[in-house]
Amino acid sequence: MEEIKRVQLSEVAELITKGTTPTTIGFEFQEQGVNFLKIECFDENGGFIKSKVGHISEECNEKLKRSQLKEGDLLFSIAGAIGRVAIVTKEMLPANTNQALAIIRIVNEQIYLPYIRLILTSSIVIEQFERKKQGVAQLNLSLKDINEISIPLPSKEKQIELADLFKKVVNIIYKKKEELLALDDLVRGRFVELFGDPVINPMAWEKRLLKDVCTKLNDGTHFSPESFETGKYKYVTAKNIKASGFDFTNITYVPEEVHRAIYERCNPELGDVLYIKDGATTGIAMVNTLEEEFTLLSSVALLKQNRAIMNGHFLTTLLNNENMYMDIRNNMGGAAITRLTVAKLNAIRVIVPPIELQNEFADFVHQIDKSKLIVQKELDETQLLFDSLMQEYFG
Repeated sequence: MEEIKRVQLSEVAELITKGTTPTTIGFEFQEQGVNFLKIECFDENGGFIKSKVGHISEECNEKLKRSQLKEGDLLFSIAGAIGRVAIVTKEMLPANTNQALAIIRIVNEQIYLPYIRLILTSSIVIEQFERKKQGVAQLNLSLKDINEISIPLPSKEKQIELADLFKKVVNIIYKKKEELLALDDLVRGRFVELFGDPVINPMAWEKRLLKDVCTKLNDGTHFSPESFETGKYKYVTAKNIKASGFDFTNITYVPEEVHRAIYERCNPELGDVLYIKDGATTGIAMVNTLEEEFTLLSSVALLKQNRAIMNGHFLTTLLNNENMYMDIRNNMGGAAITRLTVAKLNAIRVIVPPIELQNEFADFVHQIDKSKLIVQKELDETQLLFDSLMQEYFG
């Protein structure tokens, strides 16, 4: 097997820079003009989403000469969703970008750009950033960080071979993720079909306060107990709650005496609803699928819905509804929700359709969940293949 050397990105790049937000130099965005690319303009697979591309004037583009893009430039997200990478295509030009994207320009006949993109999106690079994170909630990277990225660099022939091999696996991963999103869309569509917009309420369902459809509504502990890598009782915080279910990556545990003191007041049980009420992901709800006891932090609210009138899957989908989220946010009086108190949660008004109709919806969700389990298993297996190939070739 060919010995693969490692180099810093700065050794193969002609230019590593970043852009500027036009409004900071007195320009506004326009309906038409020079394309202005931001992180939301490209997907996880590096494809451009043209409907999300902004536009600036020719004059603004001239002022932002440093960040004028060329065909083949790599765009690397250095703020927010770190590590997304796209290659600028001819059809996207003329174009410019902002300071959340690093521009990496490589003009080297011995470099195959799709290979570099592959490496930049891999765990080889992401783990380098994780080491820099050191407890920071949201990592922003500097251009110095980008210059210092260490990448394995085989011969160009090997780069092409590996990029083609990994592309096939990555495409399968991307397809499986798209399938999961499509299944989620089916659930959202069925909800609106049965119940209508929960804010406008065109079907004139009865509305009640959230506190009146729950037998208990509170939150987890307001102090942060010491937690450990192993133990009996999981310590669940906002980072473990996803709309799709629990994410136990890097889960920690608390001792029994700590758990008992917290669980006495806040006791999540199978089928209860968990709702993120604090932090960047405020507004995400999920049904508890764990039969075991666990400990909650105050960033997560516990909603024990009255099961005679409120189905957990219905309530979860209702709270995750985009219009419902916007209504809650607008009633908070701020530009964005960062924190909801229990008192504010109590005051949220929700539609209460007949429980029979809610249960019919829940049955539909269960069928979709079965399909999602199959797709998720295929996704996990493909991700495992990708990781093993990475290990095989790059160690």
